[in-house]
Amino acid sequence: MSKPKAPRRVGDNEALSVGTQIRGSAQKLNLVAALIRNRKAGDAMNILAFSKKAMAVDARKVLASAIANAENNHNLDVDALVVTEASVGKSITMKRFHTRGRGKSTRILKPFSRLRIVVREVQEEA
Repeated sequence: MSKPKAPRRVGDNEALSVGTQIRGSAQKLNLVAALIRNRKAGDAMNILAFSKKAMAVDARKVLASAIANAENNHNLDVDALVVTEASVGKSITMKRFHTRGRGKSTRILKPFSRLRIVVREVQEEA
């Protein structure tokens, strides 16, 4: 006897993708995520492709993964996808030390972030 299948974390007309270890602070990543919330998936990809922010590169990869999951795993229409959720959170923090003068050292924190993107298929009203 096996365990029952885990329920889906999102709805039937939604697809999910999570980037668990994106190098950079959650505050910087949230600025990029705010650019794509509640936009069409194609428009969001273009915004991230031409953004000057460095975090946009990793956000674009997560969004591309969510679109691919929608198309291949859930048989959703790619042209009707909208980014309904782009939430950011903290992940691990690497601790490093930097030597300073007179035999002292200071701590350097290198944060990582998480990005969760949910795309939903929306029917257009005529």
